[in-house]
Amino acid sequence: MQDTSKEFQPFVPAEANVKEFTIKAIVMGCLFGIIFGAANVYLALKAGLTVSASIPIAVIAITLGRKLFRTTILENNIIQTAGSAGESIASGVVFTLPGFLFLTEPTSASFFNYMTILTLAIFGGILGTLMMIPLRRSLIVKEHGNLPYPEGTACASVLKAGEKGGNVAQTAFYGLGFAFVYAILQKIFRVISELPSFATAQANRYFPSARLSSEITPEYLGVGYIIGLRISGLLVAGGVLSWFVFIPLLASVVPADIIAAQLVKLGYLTDLTAAGGPGDWHPTTHTFGDWSDAIYRAYVRQIGAGAVAAGGFITLFKTLPTIVSSFKGSLSAIKTDKTDKATIRRTERDLDVRIVGIGSLVLIALMTVLPQIPGDSLISKLVIGVLVVIFGAFFVTVSSRIVGLIGSSNNPISGMTIATIMGTCLVFIAVGWTGKIYEPLALVVGGMICIAAANAGATSQDLKTGYIVGATPKYQQIALFAGAIVSSLAIGATVKILDTPSQALLAKGIHHAIGSDAYPAPQGTLMATLVKGILSFNLDWQFVLAGAAIAVVMELCGIQALSFAVGVYLPLSTTLPIFAGGAVRGIVDWRKKRKGEAVATEAGEEDLGKGNLFATGLVAGGAIAGVLVAFASANENVSNVLARLSAEAGLTHLFGETGYMLLGAAFFIAMAVVLYRIAVKKEEPLL
Repeated sequence: MQDTSKEFQPFVPAEANVKEFTIKAIVMGCLFGIIFGAANVYLALKAGLTVSASIPIAVIAITLGRKLFRTTILENNIIQTAGSAGESIASGVVFTLPGFLFLTEPTSASFFNYMTILTLAIFGGILGTLMMIPLRRSLIVKEHGNLPYPEGTACASVLKAGEKGGNVAQTAFYGLGFAFVYAILQKIFRVISELPSFATAQANRYFPSARLSSEITPEYLGVGYIIGLRISGLLVAGGVLSWFVFIPLLASVVPADIIAAQLVKLGYLTDLTAAGGPGDWHPTTHTFGDWSDAIYRAYVRQIGAGAVAAGGFITLFKTLPTIVSSFKGSLSAIKTDKTDKATIRRTERDLDVRIVGIGSLVLIALMTVLPQIPGDSLISKLVIGVLVVIFGAFFVTVSSRIVGLIGSSNNPISGMTIATIMGTCLVFIAVGWTGKIYEPLALVVGGMICIAAANAGATSQDLKTGYIVGATPKYQQIALFAGAIVSSLAIGATVKILDTPSQALLAKGIHHAIGSDAYPAPQGTLMATLVKGILSFNLDWQFVLAGAAIAVVMELCGIQALSFAVGVYLPLSTTLPIFAGGAVRGIVDWRKKRKGEAVATEAGEEDLGKGNLFATGLVAGGAIAGVLVAFASANENVSNVLARLSAEAGLTHLFGETGYMLLGAAFFIAMAVVLYRIAVKKEEPLL
């Protein structure tokens, strides 16, 4: 392997004396961490997806810093470093911890509270940053020519472009403003339908329970554009299989009483009174409009869970050679690095490696004694603390190496988390810890590793950015600790806000909305399914294995199984608008290729064009508006005022229900056209 570290010269030389670790940089970074952390919590609960925060934060920091605060390029790097922690920690929290609500232990749901979420988020975020301290030289510096870290390199390009001049943030702000106005029209004034559904009774007569619906929000359109046509196409393909193959077939052959009995078994119905027709299901007390919802929850979600689990394992297995070489290389680099600290240049100064050992022991001690950590005894809590550090050391290395090759957006975090949960459950079974009481403990280990691995991947990209622009690693690492703690405060608060009963959340809050169309939280329910099934020896294996077989079939056909599997699990109403954004991206790329312009083609390669910046703004604006509306609706008086502002009844009376839905679709199409027109505008070079 080629070591290019001696040849590389950063943008800001090591000898330069440039303002970097300042109070304004830390405060701004933590503020952006709060904003993007909250937005990603909202987005992850709804779509099972998050978006990268580093580049949009860097773009905004350049604009605000140059015009208002006169920040340097190194201060802007600290801002994006501290701010990016919110995105990764939010994904780790939301992808696992909602599983507490689906465990069978009676007290499990009580752990889905602010203090437990806050504690696990902080510990997981610190663990991910902590374990990256000794890995920076081996992964970022010594393998600079071998590990591109695409998002980190792209973010460095943005920072250098901002230093040289040019308004790179304007398009992102346009997208944010556009999405915010659209979201207000949709969520407050109800001018735009939130969930158009065009299945007719006539169609259902020949195609039972098939339903075409789409949650036409700006954040889904933006996410689709960012992830591109290929991945969004795989997502919607999985949705088509579920909603236009499985559900119609099951509706034709499975009697209603059998479906209702399955719903009772899974806890969606409290009794069989609804066996003869649609009825209320637990816990959201949402009435089935038809049997498609019932079949989806009774059978298809378990098939999807099996597909996601198998897809995660397949992805993990495919990256096994990278995992092994990464782990060996990192350990070797730590043992052989005997540089004299007195001669270390500014751009090579890390925090003392002893902090890793001390910090790990402190984490284990705190997990053992804090009441927020589930556990029936100090011994059981000590065991999960040790397991967290052991799994954390391994999977942080794995995550950091993988994102260096394929980018954070393709990091198989779910596969690592599944492997952690299964390994933890096997340890529990080996020592006789089986049954409901140990379910929350297994989820804690999986949740913290998910948070740590996600944060380690983002941390690696940040350190790569710093290496290119000439930052001081020690200051970046401190900023990452600060960003992780502050972002965790915001993430826990966001979950608490969204959990407040309000009309915005089906009048019940997250405790009741998670698992519904409002907040599917696919990864969290999957983790709970695995924990329950393994520890109780009662997994619904026939459905889970059928889903696993689907993932294997997709992989054998040369299709990325994990993305397809997530599409099988998610409602089609979620994947369809994401695909619309991906389709816009596909058309834009096709047009650019015809004109001989460069497009992002490789996995994880970051597109820094106007389309991507506008799409990022759409995601941020739509998600932030959703959080704000949910927060406002938490107050009963405000919620009543917002309800009176709704134009839905008047528009439905004027145009009819179908006309109202078509009006919403027209707004969504118009937004897609705006995205396309901005994306095809001639780009200003960033460098």
